[in-house]
Amino acid sequence: MQENQQTICTAFLCKTDSSSSEDYNRRLLIKLQTPTSLEKCDAFTMSFVEYSDVIQDGDVAIVYLGIDSTMPIKVQKGAQTQTRYGVIRHSTDLIGQRYGSKVTCSKGGWVHVLHPTPELWTVSLPHRTQILYTTDIATITMMLELKPGSVVCESGTGSGSLSHAILRTIAPTGHLHTVEFHQQRAEKVAEEFKEHRVDHLVTVRNQDVCKDGFGVTGVADAVFLDIPSPWEAVRHAKTALKRQGGRVCSFSPCIEQVQKTCQALMDQGFEELSSVEVLLRVHDVRVVSMPLPDFGPDPSAPPGPDSRGEAPNHASIALKTTTPPREIPGHTGYLTFATKPRT
Repeated sequence: MQENQQTICTAFLCKTDSSSSEDYNRRLLIKLQTPTSLEKCDAFTMSFVEYSDVIQDGDVAIVYLGIDSTMPIKVQKGAQTQTRYGVIRHSTDLIGQRYGSKVTCSKGGWVHVLHPTPELWTVSLPHRTQILYTTDIATITMMLELKPGSVVCESGTGSGSLSHAILRTIAPTGHLHTVEFHQQRAEKVAEEFKEHRVDHLVTVRNQDVCKDGFGVTGVADAVFLDIPSPWEAVRHAKTALKRQGGRVCSFSPCIEQVQKTCQALMDQGFEELSSVEVLLRVHDVRVVSMPLPDFGPDPSAPPGPDSRGEAPNHASIALKTTTPPREIPGHTGYLTFATKPRT
C-alpha cells in the first residue's frame, strides 16, 4: 500500500510540474517520501513559505475587514476575536474552514479569513519600528538577485516586514541571518518566526552589527542594511559575503547617509554603485463622457423638415480611462546597491 501511495503522489507531481514551481514540487516530494495515508499527499500546515487549504488550530490567519483594514490573529480552540462586525469564534467559525472563506460574525456582518503572506503581513503587522513596504521590498528582492537557496544577511530586523518576504523568496533551502540591536525586538521577532513556522530558515542574533558584524563569514549571497549608520557596517558586509562576490543594499532616509555609505562602499572595493528612490504612482480608473466631434452639417444630406437653424444636440460617448493622482505619497528612503567583485 505504501508503494502505491508513493506512485500516486509522484504521478501528481509530474502532472502539475508545468504549472507549479520546481522548488514547490521538490518540497512536496520530500514530504511524500513516507506517507502514512493518501490524504496526506496535499496536506501542508500553514507557514509563510508554504500554503495550506484548511485553517487549523495554532495557525496565524489574516482577517480581512475591508480594503484598508486587516488584522492578524492566532487561531486557538475556544478563543474569540472581537471585530467591528461582531465576534469570531475560532472553534466554530475558523478551525476546519478553508482559507479565503467568508465568515459571518455575531452581529451579522462578515469578514474574509485569508492565508498569511508577506504582503498581507506587511500591512497588518504590529509596528515596533518603521517598516519597509511592498514597493521597496519588491525592488530590493529583484536588485539583490534573491532566489531559492540564497543566503542573506540582514540588519536591523525591526518589525520583520522585509524578513518575511526574504524568507519566502529563499525557501526551502536558503537561510537568513538577521541581526537586531534591540533585545526585546529581537526576542519578539524570533517568537513570530516560530509562530509563522519559518524559524528553521532564519537565525536571529541580538548584537551590534557595526561592532560585531553578522556572526558569519564568507557565506552570504546578499546583504541588506537598514540601520542609522550603514557605512560603519560595510566592512562587516564585505566579510559576510562569499568570495565569489555578491550584492549589498542599504536603505537610508537621508541623502547624507547615502553619501557616506557610497564612500565606504568604494573604499571597500565595491563596484556598480547605484542609488534609487521608488515612488508609487497609483492611477484611478473612472468613467468619463467624451463628446463626439461636430464636423458641421453634411452638405450632401437632403435638408430635413425640422432644420430651422436650431443648435444641434451633439452625441457623446462614455468610456473608461485612468487619471494620475493629484498627490503622490512622499519620500520614504533611498536604496543604495553595490556589487562585491569576485576575489
